[in-house]
Amino acid sequence: MQRGVFNPERSLEAQGITGLKAAHYNLEDAGLMQEAVARGEGEIGRGGAFLVSTGKHTGRSPQDKFVVREPSVESTIWWENNKPMDADAFERLRVDMVAHLAGRELFVEDLFGGADPAYRLNVRVCTELAWHGLFIRHLLRRPERAELATFDPEFTVLNVPSFKADPAKHGCRSETVIAISFERKMVLIGGTSYAGENKKSVFSILNYLLPGQGVMPMHCSANHAIGDPSDAAVFFGLSGTGKTTLSADPSRILIGDDEHGWTDHGIFNFEGGCYAKTISLSAEAEPEIYATTTKFATVIENMVFDPLTKELDFEDDSLTPNMRCAYPLDYISNASETGLGGAPKNVVMLTCDAFGVLPPIARLTPAQAMYHFLSGFTSKVAGTEKGVTEPSPTFSTCFGQPFMPRRPEVYGALLRDKIAQHGATCWLVNTGWTGGAYGTGKRMPIKATRGLLTAALDGSLNGVEFRKDPFFGFEVPVAVHDVDASLLDPRSTWADGAAYDAQAAKLVAMFADNFAQYEPHVGDEVRAAAPGA
Repeated sequence: MQRGVFNPERSLEAQGITGLKAAHYNLEDAGLMQEAVARGEGEIGRGGAFLVSTGKHTGRSPQDKFVVREPSVESTIWWENNKPMDADAFERLRVDMVAHLAGRELFVEDLFGGADPAYRLNVRVCTELAWHGLFIRHLLRRPERAELATFDPEFTVLNVPSFKADPAKHGCRSETVIAISFERKMVLIGGTSYAGENKKSVFSILNYLLPGQGVMPMHCSANHAIGDPSDAAVFFGLSGTGKTTLSADPSRILIGDDEHGWTDHGIFNFEGGCYAKTISLSAEAEPEIYATTTKFATVIENMVFDPLTKELDFEDDSLTPNMRCAYPLDYISNASETGLGGAPKNVVMLTCDAFGVLPPIARLTPAQAMYHFLSGFTSKVAGTEKGVTEPSPTFSTCFGQPFMPRRPEVYGALLRDKIAQHGATCWLVNTGWTGGAYGTGKRMPIKATRGLLTAALDGSLNGVEFRKDPFFGFEVPVAVHDVDASLLDPRSTWADGAAYDAQAAKLVAMFADNFAQYEPHVGDEVRAAAPGA
């Protein structure tokens, strides 16, 4: 049985996926909710949200992700960061996964990856779970219904959680597998119910394809001034640095919270929705995101809830600290309808410095921006993991290393060139600690961070006096209206200046050790932009 609206010339059977009991094409939210409830995949929550648990996989499985080693991509994949899979093994995996589906049902959603028609990717996502179809409808961008009858998928994602891979036969590591073939234009996902694998596989594909078209793919949030899409800003940052929070500024229009592309004429959101963490989410701190948790069809993933009232517990992380909600972007009142903006006037790199030595904001030269982009620094704090007794540095190149199929210098050079082409101003913003390291100091006041960012984005910060930081070499404002001047000089916030100097020197050395892997691939100007250089 086949039902729904789709291109008959591009049916699943035409793609070699045969023997199904039923194929449900492009069901909308209500239909997918009905199917998911009928199949026992989850429960209806307050306001019509959908409550689901993903089982043992409550996050991505990066060790089980593979790229097929094929002639057309052999020389351009960053193999040190991407596990290879033989083409023959991928074919065995595909054949066995399709055979496993015999007599089963699939939910098919034909969607766009990217808001810019010139660069968007036609993606078909085929899911065994109806709620995965609902999730990906939120996270990617939906064609008009009339477009579905002629939709031609360029890439297909086949996600079958009930399929268990055989490492010996399929060339993988465990029964869980995420395998991308750029020649077959297909992604195979098995052995995991975590919905994030669907969207991140599409992000990985775009991260490979777009640089070849001169487009910079970015793991970042973005916004623009109200009434002026040309006044755009992007916010790079790893988990916990404030990427979603700081871009969700009620005085600006939200373009997107996670993944964007930068073309010669502007930026565009890859997605049509948001996938927000909900741990400790509150109506006071994040009212709009909080409100989505009781809206129709929002997917609530791995949250504890009252079985009778369906009231969510935002503090109980017994299932996972990585509990999330997925919802369409139009659930946020100040979200962009187009997902488009002009070339960024400001590029913000967010870090959570638990060492307590970085200033709350610093202005970067283009070479320094490339250095810090390739470094992708933030830090874990003492007590968050067993055995971590002092701040632990985390370097994730390009602020998204797990999703980088190409070498990081490719993305770094694109960023450098875009900054030069459009004259963007670059900032490093520390949302971590001040007055001492984690355990001694305190978290950077969010009011100060917002005030500094506002001054950066409206251009007024460029008019103040700056000093050169003796350890890191970037420029730091001396005084900013309505911001405590002591925060701008981290050393002065420490009780012991010598202790600050030692901590700063330690972090500088960590940067140098990490960057040694990139030095052979960058120019003299970037090497000279290193802290302590």
